[in-house]
Amino acid sequence: MSGRHARTALLLSVVLAVVAAALVAVGREDDEDRCAPDEHLVPRCGAWWGAYVPYDANGSLTAPVYAFEKKLGRRLDLVYTYHDMSGKPLDGELLTPDERELGRDRLLMLAWESTVWKEPHHANWTETQLGWKNIASGKYDETLVDPQARRLKAYGKRVFFSFDQETDFRIKEGAGTPEEYVAAYRHIHDRFRELGVTNVVWVWTVSGYLGHADAMKRLYPGDAYVDWIGMDQYNYYLCHKSPNWLDFEQSQRPSYEWLRREISSRKPLMAAEFATAPDPARPERHRDWYAKIPQAAPELPSLRALVHWNRPVPGPGCDLTVNAGPGLEGYREAGKADYFHQPVPKR
Repeated sequence: MSGRHARTALLLSVVLAVVAAALVAVGREDDEDRCAPDEHLVPRCGAWWGAYVPYDANGSLTAPVYAFEKKLGRRLDLVYTYHDMSGKPLDGELLTPDERELGRDRLLMLAWESTVWKEPHHANWTETQLGWKNIASGKYDETLVDPQARRLKAYGKRVFFSFDQETDFRIKEGAGTPEEYVAAYRHIHDRFRELGVTNVVWVWTVSGYLGHADAMKRLYPGDAYVDWIGMDQYNYYLCHKSPNWLDFEQSQRPSYEWLRREISSRKPLMAAEFATAPDPARPERHRDWYAKIPQAAPELPSLRALVHWNRPVPGPGCDLTVNAGPGLEGYREAGKADYFHQPVPKR
């Protein structure tokens, strides 16, 4: 081949490589545009993959989240955090510095409880109830509600926001009646709007326990006040002495179908907490339970976010974490699925 022909061939190969790269980039951009979430952060393709990861002993949230992601080999789409109504920087201020850092590349979901925790980060699960009727009356507007609303507004980026998650279990804890909850929820919603907070995506979260069906119906604030419906369903198995092992779909479908049928067929659903307890006699079950989620989740098409609860709960056999062993293997494998890889919005 002459030198001129060689240069021509080299130039042609460079041009073809540039064109191919451009086509790949255009295809990626088209895919991102096609799958970009709507105004309420509902992904148009697949579902968000998230987790609740507790603070570490040094009071850091970023360090355990980064460590968890390193184990998973991927970044979480969504990080779920919890706050009380103490108004104190440790637990009672929405959008801590750690949350802001994590929120640069991830979605945040903030759960705001109408209680004051007695230990840092709710370590022993004890608290003082403020009462839904007091919140609905505006008693805490100036001291608690308005400052948090302004903090959220200043943040600017859209966040998921849940007022008193698992609210059906809070009735027996003394928070108030379902009607008082609805009034408190609507009051916070309306107060935020009055203060110009437009970047909150409202999540109404119940346990999904069907023994509370009547209460959950009475607790619903209405479609005009809710953007997403959250449920917290688990395969507890030996943790709560459940007699049967339930795979992911079996653990989610009954509540999923009931909420779609009895509460709202229009709203997207979120597994705001989910996990499985291990089976000590059959450790491979722990791995398989998570590894099979990518096949099960599309069968529940309105379930558009899955948020793992990565913290032990009180009781024998209740380590619900996936920090090591077969559980981590299965959860890591599930997180590789294309169904759980969506473009996270910058705002």
